[in-house]
Amino acid sequence: MTHPSEPKAPASWRTALGRLLEQPGAAEAAAQAVPHERVVPLALQFEVREFIPRTMYRWNGPTSRRAFTGERGAGVGLDELRLGVRPVMQGVRGKWVKGDLTWAKLQHLRGRRDLDPRHQAWFAQFFALHRAARPAEPGQDSEWVFLDEATSPVMWTMLGEAVGLDVAFVGTGKRGSITLERSSNLTLDARRTEDGLDVAPLLLIGDAPADFDTARPVGDHGVYAFDADNPDRIRLAPSDTRLTQAQLALLEPGRAHRARFTVPSTDAAEFEAAHLPELAAHLRLGSTDASVRIPDPAPPELVLTTTFGPRHSLELRWKWANPRSRATPPALSSVIDEGLLPRDWMPEDVDEPGSLPARVTLTQIDAARFAAETLPRLEALPGIRVETVGTPPQYRELHGAPNLTVTTVPTERHDWFDLGVTVTVDGKVIPFTKLFKALALGRPRLLLIDGSYLSLKHPAFEPLRELISEAQGLNEWEPNRLQISRRHASLWSDFEDLADEAKPAVEWRQLLRELQEDAPSRIVPPRGLQAELRPYQQEGLDWLAFLWRNRLGGILADDMGLGKTLQTLALAQHAREEAPEGHEPAPLLVVAPTSVVANWASEAARFTPELVTRIVDATQASSGRRIADVAAGASIVVTSYALFRLDFEAYRAVAEETGWSGLVLDEAQFVKNANSLVSECARELEVPFKLAITGTPLENSLTELHALLAITAPGLFPSARRFGEEYVRTIEGKRQGVSEGVGAGLSEPASAEVRAKRLARLRARIRPFLLRRTKERVAPELPEKQEQTLFIELSEEHRELYDLYLQRERQKLFGLLEDLDKNRFTVFRSLTLLRLLALDPALIHAGLDGMAPGDVPSSKLDALLEHLADVAAEGHRALVFSQFTSYLKLVAARLEAQGIPYVYLDGTTTKRADVIASFKEGTAPVFLISLKAGGFGLNLTEADYVFLLDPWWNPASEEQAIDRTHRIGQQRRVMVYRMIAEGTIEEKVMALKERKARLFDAVIDDELFSTELSADDIRDLLV
Repeated sequence: MTHPSEPKAPASWRTALGRLLEQPGAAEAAAQAVPHERVVPLALQFEVREFIPRTMYRWNGPTSRRAFTGERGAGVGLDELRLGVRPVMQGVRGKWVKGDLTWAKLQHLRGRRDLDPRHQAWFAQFFALHRAARPAEPGQDSEWVFLDEATSPVMWTMLGEAVGLDVAFVGTGKRGSITLERSSNLTLDARRTEDGLDVAPLLLIGDAPADFDTARPVGDHGVYAFDADNPDRIRLAPSDTRLTQAQLALLEPGRAHRARFTVPSTDAAEFEAAHLPELAAHLRLGSTDASVRIPDPAPPELVLTTTFGPRHSLELRWKWANPRSRATPPALSSVIDEGLLPRDWMPEDVDEPGSLPARVTLTQIDAARFAAETLPRLEALPGIRVETVGTPPQYRELHGAPNLTVTTVPTERHDWFDLGVTVTVDGKVIPFTKLFKALALGRPRLLLIDGSYLSLKHPAFEPLRELISEAQGLNEWEPNRLQISRRHASLWSDFEDLADEAKPAVEWRQLLRELQEDAPSRIVPPRGLQAELRPYQQEGLDWLAFLWRNRLGGILADDMGLGKTLQTLALAQHAREEAPEGHEPAPLLVVAPTSVVANWASEAARFTPELVTRIVDATQASSGRRIADVAAGASIVVTSYALFRLDFEAYRAVAEETGWSGLVLDEAQFVKNANSLVSECARELEVPFKLAITGTPLENSLTELHALLAITAPGLFPSARRFGEEYVRTIEGKRQGVSEGVGAGLSEPASAEVRAKRLARLRARIRPFLLRRTKERVAPELPEKQEQTLFIELSEEHRELYDLYLQRERQKLFGLLEDLDKNRFTVFRSLTLLRLLALDPALIHAGLDGMAPGDVPSSKLDALLEHLADVAAEGHRALVFSQFTSYLKLVAARLEAQGIPYVYLDGTTTKRADVIASFKEGTAPVFLISLKAGGFGLNLTEADYVFLLDPWWNPASEEQAIDRTHRIGQQRRVMVYRMIAEGTIEEKVMALKERKARLFDAVIDDELFSTELSADDIRDLLV
């Protein structure tokens, strides 16, 4: 083992230990990676150079040149001097030469010139530090780097590393020398003399003073100075503290001489007491002879400048007082209490000395709150000074409880009233227009023009906010002129409940009184009505007459079979008899399904024979009769939805010329699709009264109810979009999303409490305009209706076939449900196939290999025929409903085979009335009816058995079918059988149907639930 040769001068053990523990820098590490061999050392050459600015007359050539080449100072401006450095290398004769070295070429010349890798690495790092602060740009000096421009104090660390790497610091001339001192110190020296106090700047580089005429700053972290007689003798050192603006100013040419002054003895005491502390805040003070006591510098003061501008604007600017102070500002966290200012105003590191809050501009309520609440707290803090620019308004918060007064005043427009709302707080009237907008936008506070403001989070404002949120969607609701129509009576009632005082118009009060009573004012049954009204029918007439009298519309939603047609005809007779003498009322237009049009004519002839009832059963073009001619002299005109749509312009023309007294939409579920043409026609026809008649105002979704109310009570609710946001999504529990597939469910459903409140509001709004009575409540004398579900077990062959198709369709559909909107047709086609297969494989035999009808027995068909045989044998009569006419035809074939008479009705039946009459007047025990063709408009109390062969997820359709026989006039108990194929999609449909029925009950009858056929519902059907 060999040991390093002994050094010429043995080092102390402390020095040796330090070298062992010393971590090599990047340059040393690079050197260690290269074997020691003859290398060319580098040096850093310093030179005071004169800056040559670019001008329009001199735009090229060198940007600097050596200063003091001739007589000292000749032609050289002191403010144009710079200290440049560049790399040089040792020549073959031992002299330092530039050669072809430049800062940019240094990296590439290492191998060619055998440059010392340690030195080369150091120069690369030094140049990179310079480039980080001064990126390359055209016109820069390519040979020299100027230390005056160094922005990072790291430069001094690197110069110290250079010394350790034996990088020589050399000047340009033969007498040049470069001295790197440990530190520099710029002070203002005060000495006491017989005449007073002498005060003069003093610059020490190392321990020796420097001439201010030849001293220059290095950034704000160091200084250098050259010898006046030998500019190549240069001293430089880092400053022991960052140079303040005042210190940098003293290093400007000529400033130090002007900063010398003498304070007479007579003023010395004043100077020491009042001015010396001020100087200490800007400059470091000293007394070389210790004759003057130097005070500690005062800490910087945080100054907030508040500038109050027009329209309640407030600009906040922060700064530390005495920005040129040499004292380090404290941390912001030590001056401003935590939480006093918003977090986003504060710097990321509040503990960093000298950090400041952000400059912000506040407006309106934010400006008022800051001025009234936060500013006084800031002014009370030590270390903060607030300066005010402009005249601050007298901002103050109103703390009193709001007092609400509402009034209604009739307007020149029929049915409309001006709504006045006055709110006072602490005796100050709050402009309702501003309050309206603030509440509607959900703002927490409101600023008034005089600078006072109030919180809108007071409990009294919350219900008002909800009412305004609802009301602002109404068509006629504008904050500058609030108007309310008769249709919004329940909304007024809610306003009135909130108010401390209410002053309604007399006419308005009368309307409210009738709406709030259990029943409107009773009217005498019309003389010409040829029927005795049941009590609930009299109440229905009273309600209809109330709507008619007040030019309101509504929905008559009684159960099927309770005489909705009779009540409507009674209204028509009442309106005719109450018309002023000599005034012939306009006809009432009734629009109904084609299958029911004739029934209206027969019912009118039976109950209101005095009324002239005319039927429109063809278009104007095909019949040659103008609608205006039909309407002339008529009391009631009845037409179908299809004809109403096709000849709508003719019906509109009558409305504009002679007028219709009203529009009645029977089986109004035909217009529940708001986007359909017939629904649009019903909305656009201008008549004073519109009535929708339907036992199912809501079948699948609340949007159907909105569609009916948009016709009968336009303006009661806002647009369909707003209604969907306010009610549908909340009550039905439907999550927001593009569809039921991808993108659905972007937010959580509303809470049960919110849903309950929104449902209560919806029920309150529709209550005056929707009348519904159930048979159980108003017709207890009706015979019992007994319902039973018969679960039919599939045969073994049927079960195998169904399960095979179920697996196939399930695999296909689960992938499609991710985007139900796009794949809805395919999905429902597959569901229909499974429903048909659950009924009878013969219905899809064309799609089964080698199978003919009847090859796989239908258990449901066998069970049905057994029951029908018993029904016929016992003298009963039955209605048999199915949605699939193909299945009804299979039933018909089996009935014929067994010799059981039947009557058949579906959508293709041409002589519908004759078919219905043949059952009512005949003896056939079975009536086969398609659900779509016979689910409404039929009175078949002759039957007392109902068979529903296939369930549907819309419970209203089934109830309509059952009520063909369980209605007024039925004398016998009605037996209802739902036939369900066990273990099939039909069981799933039954469960879904129960959920949908609860939505109807929640809105129209009582409780709270939700549903709509969604992707999740379909998954349940397939599981």
